[in-house]
Amino acid sequence: MKIFDLLRMSISNLWKRKLRTVLTVLGVVIGITSIVVMVALGNGLKQSMLDSYSNYSSMTQIQIYSGGFYSSSSGQDEEKRLDDAFVQQLKGMEHVEAVYPKLNFSAIAKVGLYRGYLDIYGVTQEELATMDIPIAQGKLPDSSTELQFFYGNNVLMNFYIDKTNVSPWWENNEMPDVDLMNDPIFVIFDQDAYWGSQGGGNPGDGSTPVKQPKKYVIEACGMMDGEFGEWGNNYSQSVLCDMDALKAELKRIFKKNPIPGQPTGKNGKPYKEMFYSEMVVQVDDMANVTALTEMINDMGYNANSSVEWIQQEIDSMNMIQAVLGAIGAVAMLVAAISITNTMMMSIYERTKEIGVMKVLGCDIRNIQGLFLMEAGFIGFIGGVVGVGFSYLLSLVINGLVAGSDATANMEISGAICRIPLWLSPLAIVFAVVIGMVAGFIPSLREIGRAHV
Repeated sequence: MKIFDLLRMSISNLWKRKLRTVLTVLGVVIGITSIVVMVALGNGLKQSMLDSYSNYSSMTQIQIYSGGFYSSSSGQDEEKRLDDAFVQQLKGMEHVEAVYPKLNFSAIAKVGLYRGYLDIYGVTQEELATMDIPIAQGKLPDSSTELQFFYGNNVLMNFYIDKTNVSPWWENNEMPDVDLMNDPIFVIFDQDAYWGSQGGGNPGDGSTPVKQPKKYVIEACGMMDGEFGEWGNNYSQSVLCDMDALKAELKRIFKKNPIPGQPTGKNGKPYKEMFYSEMVVQVDDMANVTALTEMINDMGYNANSSVEWIQQEIDSMNMIQAVLGAIGAVAMLVAAISITNTMMMSIYERTKEIGVMKVLGCDIRNIQGLFLMEAGFIGFIGGVVGVGFSYLLSLVINGLVAGSDATANMEISGAICRIPLWLSPLAIVFAVVIGMVAGFIPSLREIGRAHV
């Protein structure tokens, strides 16, 4: 018997029993829809989580901080420092695309009635070009001018009324009356001298009184975009400036004296070279981040990345996705039982027809193929309709949860139900296979018992 004949006969037999066929197909539709929607929900939650995390920190970056130690030739532990030689060493490593050193420095700012604390970051021009910082006023600092400050939109959170030490923000949720772009900001780089000079600068132990440090007016070059109190960037409370300009200014201010935060030799004198506070290593692919992080740690440095805890979250989401898929599979199992029941009843009703087909010389494989094709058709139709219904249900779910308080609290961005491209054809193939398996068992049993 030709394939075309089997195809025509299977469609004809299904059409003769419309109600039974429709009910069986409906079971497959429910099963496939359940699987696709459940898997899509798990996929949407995972992708939304990754999208949300990518807004705060890159998943292909490694952060390296000073503070690691190694055993020197003298047998004593010495600190591993972040210098230009280490930058070049990192750039020569496989999978490293770029290295961005940072120089962090804390200073005091005074303007009008207020005293503030500035968390200053000297960064390279190469990194500034990749940071994608929104600008409300002015521009980012460049290397063609003297030291200039680019203020984050939340820098004023760290400003206090000088006499009362009361913070307008932390006490009253109000913004200090300071214009960082236009008011003259007096910056004190030597905090030790500033606090030592308070109360007249007399230590009370007969030692030399501490003089008040010099104040410097640093021009503002720009301001980060964003509402005050809005956390949209890692540097919202920081001040950015050009790395080389900050180095030059610190050396000019402190001259041959130790620079706060910088190491000194055994004789207490500063090194000629300035060491970095941290570095960011840009890796070519997320898959290589963990291995590079371990390698840098083995070298004695303090390195970490967001991949470690993000991977834990991904594993949790994969588990949730598997559980949701298993729940949908239960509905598909019920559909498979329904197909088995339908094919069993069909074989019981057509026992004489099967016997006649045997007498006429029809091969047993052709008879089995007829019933398998009928079961496969039920699976195929149910799979196609189920996938189509899944897309419709996905749109409804995304529309209902969009902008809801629940998704806002969970920090979910984008669609919560996302059907990957590979899932639709796989679901249809799965429905056909389940249908044929469900139809094979009764056909194998009953055809052998058929008689004229």
